[in-house]
Amino acid sequence: MKYNFDEPVNRRGTDSVKWDLDKEGVLPMWVADMDFKTAPAVTAALVKRAEHGVFGYTHPSASYYTALSGWFKRRHNWSILPGWVLYTTGVVPALSAVIKAFCRPGEKVLVQTPVYNCFFSSIKNNGCETVSSPLVYDGGSYRMDFTDFEQKVADPAVKLFLLCNPHNPAGRVWTEAELRRIGEICLKHDILVAADEIHCELTAPGIAYTPFASLSPDFLNRSVTCISPSKAFNLAGLQTANIVAADKDLRAQIDRALNINEVCSIGPFGAEALIAAYNEGGEWLDELNVYLHENFSFLCEFCARNLPQLRVTPLEGTYLAWVNCKALGRTSEELAKELLQKGRVRVNAGSLYGAEGEGFIRLNLACPRAQLAEALNRMKTVFDALL
Repeated sequence: MKYNFDEPVNRRGTDSVKWDLDKEGVLPMWVADMDFKTAPAVTAALVKRAEHGVFGYTHPSASYYTALSGWFKRRHNWSILPGWVLYTTGVVPALSAVIKAFCRPGEKVLVQTPVYNCFFSSIKNNGCETVSSPLVYDGGSYRMDFTDFEQKVADPAVKLFLLCNPHNPAGRVWTEAELRRIGEICLKHDILVAADEIHCELTAPGIAYTPFASLSPDFLNRSVTCISPSKAFNLAGLQTANIVAADKDLRAQIDRALNINEVCSIGPFGAEALIAAYNEGGEWLDELNVYLHENFSFLCEFCARNLPQLRVTPLEGTYLAWVNCKALGRTSEELAKELLQKGRVRVNAGSLYGAEGEGFIRLNLACPRAQLAEALNRMKTVFDALL
C-alpha cells in the first residue's frame, strides 16, 4: 500500500472526545472517528490555508460545489447541481433542521431500528415522536420488513422517514431494489425521505452504495440527502456537512430551519478540507477501504478462533462492527461496563440504538491493526471470565 494505516498516532492530550474521555490505558473502540491521519492532500490544503493567517467568516466558493458535484458524479454517478446544496456544521444538525422544517411538535418520524442513537435525540429535541419499523435480524444479518414499514408510514401522523444508508449500526448498504421498494412506499403515502448517507464512501470490496435520490426524479424531489466527508476522511472536528435538496420549496424550508437553529455557517478549514478530499483523496480512500475490510476479516477470524459464542454481523458499509453477544447472558450495558472496568476497552452498548440492539455491542474498527488486536485480546479475557 502507498499509505501506512498501521502507523500509530498518539491522540491523547489533543482534546479528543474518543481518547481523552478515559484515563490512560483504556482503548477507545466506540465513537465513530478514525485513528488514522487524514489524506495527505487534505493536510497540505489545511497547512496552506493556515499560513494565510486570517480566519474570518466563510462563504464557500464555486470550487467547493464543483468538488462536491464532481466527486459524486465520478464515484456514484449522481449529478448534484450546486444550487441544490445547503451547507451546515454536521449531519446531525442537518437532520435536526430537516425534522424542524417538516414536522410539527407531536408529529411522528419513522426510523428502522437498531439505528444511530442521535436519530432519537434529534426527533425528541424537536418535540416529535419516534416510530420504529424494526429491521429483521435474519440469518445473522438484517433485512427490511416492507410490510411493517408500510403499515407504519400509513399513519397520518408520520411525516418523515429517516433513512440510514449505509446503515449504522447494522452494517447494511441497501441495494437498489431495497431502496426502490422503500421509495415507492413513501411516495404512495406522501412521506418525505431524509437520507443520512454520511458513511456512503465506506463500503466493502464488491459492495456498491446507491444514493437514494439518484434512483428517480420522483425520489429526488421528495427527499433530502445529508452527506459529509467527515467519516470517510476523518474530518468530524472540522464540522462541515451538506444537505442536497433538489426541490426549491423543500430547500427553502430547510434553509429557514438551519437559520433558526443557527447552524448555517461553516469555517474556512472545513471548506478547504472538503475541496482537497473530493478533488485529490480518491486513491487514499480506496486504500483505506481495503484496510478496513482487512480489519473486519481479522475480527471475524479472531472471534471464530477464540470467541465462537459471538456472532459478527456481515459488514457491507461503515467501519462499525455489530457483534451479537447474547450467548454471554448479559445485557449490552453490563457487557460494556465489564469491558471498560475489567478489560479497559470502551465499546458502545447495543441498547443505545433501540430495543432491537439489546445483546449487541458496536466496535469501531478504524484503527491500526495492532490496536485492534490488543483490544480483542482484552475483550477475550473479560468474556472468558464471564463464560
